[in-house]
Amino acid sequence: MSIELLTLVLFLCLLVMLVSGLPVAFCVGGIGIVFAAFLWGPQSLVMIALRSRQMSESFLLIAIPMFIFMGVILERSGIADDLYKAFHNWMGPVKGGLAIGTVIICTLFAAMVGLTGPATVTMGLVALPSMLKRGYTKDISIGCIMAGGALGFLIPPSVTAIMYSLIAEQSVGKMFAGGILPGLVLATLFIIYITVRSAIQPNICPALPKEERASWREKFTSLRILVLPLALIMVVLGSIFFGIATASEASAVGAAGSIVCAALLGRLKWRVIIEAADRTLRLTGMVMWIVYGALCFSTVYSGLGAVELVQNLIARLTLSPWGVLIMMQLSYFFLGFILDDTAIIFICLPLYVPIAASLGFDLIWFGILFIVNLQMAFLTPPVGYNLFYMRAVVPMVAPDITLGDIYRSAWPFVILQGIGLVLVMLFPQLALWLPNMLFAR
Repeated sequence: MSIELLTLVLFLCLLVMLVSGLPVAFCVGGIGIVFAAFLWGPQSLVMIALRSRQMSESFLLIAIPMFIFMGVILERSGIADDLYKAFHNWMGPVKGGLAIGTVIICTLFAAMVGLTGPATVTMGLVALPSMLKRGYTKDISIGCIMAGGALGFLIPPSVTAIMYSLIAEQSVGKMFAGGILPGLVLATLFIIYITVRSAIQPNICPALPKEERASWREKFTSLRILVLPLALIMVVLGSIFFGIATASEASAVGAAGSIVCAALLGRLKWRVIIEAADRTLRLTGMVMWIVYGALCFSTVYSGLGAVELVQNLIARLTLSPWGVLIMMQLSYFFLGFILDDTAIIFICLPLYVPIAASLGFDLIWFGILFIVNLQMAFLTPPVGYNLFYMRAVVPMVAPDITLGDIYRSAWPFVILQGIGLVLVMLFPQLALWLPNMLFAR
């Protein structure tokens, strides 16, 4: 059977499995194992087992549960609630101010957590009822929370950046540094959109009435909550950027630092630690199951000659390097409709990274483009995880919000993320200036 026909059958079987509703990890992993046994016999499964063991022994993987634990401790200790109250005091008098403040908080939370879920869920519980109560429309309220939460994909310490570094054999520190400016560009695009819409349609994001506005004393007092989160961010990221610690070591510092922050705020209880440990175990287990499942699939597909197939296809299409890059970005976008981000990482990157390197593209810049693209996947139905997180939250705070409302609110921000992707493509220094400056030595 030719590689072209095998590719068609392989992905058709994968699509059928995904449509059946089975977990993504079992879909991609099961397809890989079945095809390996069918094509090369049961002895071929040893190859998959060895590849999985090799992956599990990577020291870099330790950073994933550590950063997750750090984020969950900060979430459970109520720091996000305090941050929202502070920005509520400062931004409330401005039209669209609560939505702008929510994006800023999500940006800060992304720099503490490295995941999208905690920021999306926490802001959904804290900020969504506050905005709706004060006359904000559903689309702005829901959209800014989901888009802001997705910044955790890009802004360090990003777990996705760690997994990309593992596959592409790139520096985690450089990937973290490369994500800062594009992340801030995206947050700025969201804020500009909210500001412009608020100016054109004042009724969709009204300012707080005068009787609800905080005094100057209350505003400055509320800024004290920023001290601990900013100190933790500077310690974790600074230790990586200045070569004091590796990403894995810095993640341990971050986990310990989050416990210290919770203790200093008087919110460190056994219940918080137990809940954080349980949540970390569940999230890490979910990530690793998908990692191993996608690894099975990519190992088998690569063994069939997938890299050569893609290279030959590109050669036949006579595309320029930029044409190839655009085709890759489109494939990420469309795969995001049906696959989990981790599955996309382990299916696509083993094929695309060697091609990108052979075409002369900087792999740090290529990785940042990849992660920005995956952010869109988290906001596009039917497998957009931030849509699921918001759907889980709204029955508790706004039962009248439907799944259709959530889907509609995501699309303007998906378009903004697309604009951000184009900007980083056209101006590579957005992703490369900071890594080159910090790691010039």
